[in-house]
Amino acid sequence: MKKTIVLLLLLTPLWGCQGQTEKQEGPYTFKSGDRNGTGKWYMGREIAFVMGFQGMGWLERPEREKEENVSALIANMEIGPDDDIADIGAGSGYHVFRMAPLASQGTVYGVDIQNEMLAAMEYRIEALEVDNVTLIKSTEKTANLPKNSVDKVLIVDVYHEFSFPVEMMASIYEAMRPDAKLYLIEYRGEDPTVPIKETHKMTEAQAVKEMVAAGFKLVENIGNLPWQHCMVFAKAN
Repeated sequence: MKKTIVLLLLLTPLWGCQGQTEKQEGPYTFKSGDRNGTGKWYMGREIAFVMGFQGMGWLERPEREKEENVSALIANMEIGPDDDIADIGAGSGYHVFRMAPLASQGTVYGVDIQNEMLAAMEYRIEALEVDNVTLIKSTEKTANLPKNSVDKVLIVDVYHEFSFPVEMMASIYEAMRPDAKLYLIEYRGEDPTVPIKETHKMTEAQAVKEMVAAGFKLVENIGNLPWQHCMVFAKAN
């Protein structure tokens, strides 16, 4: 367990240093905060540093199923064979290649901003001879998904790291079909026993506040994961 906690706390910053004076730029505030945060704030929450590709081994750790009950998460999504699904911040593809066989007649989009993560997924596509996974390089402000292209969106422990959550969620909103569902997975900020840095957790209340601002409504928060919220959102309009 000690080794697991050390790995869970190992996050490599990719964003710049936090500012020392408070400044407002649109919906974002720049001010001092947690030493593990970026110094950039949105709706009262400090945005966390992005976990770099150096943490890829942690994403693929063998104990992840036990710690996060990933099988339950995938079951929560009720994936159908024709579903088109986007995994935002897909990393090494841990969830992508578990969803792809279930969406056998659809497309799973592995979306990531880091070339190294995309390369890792490309290797697995070729090694496993998967033909329904499409890789997309995102930016800080857009997922680069086609409009009206997906039935389900999965965001696992990534949203809190978005440098531009307003712009990114607007692009995801456009990519979702009218009845699409968004599965927002975040470590529970309400639970001090979850061994994750505070800037890498979110409370349900904070998540709902931000998703409502992005045009979504909470459908349910499925409580069957050991450490994480499994919040299901739909378009409000």
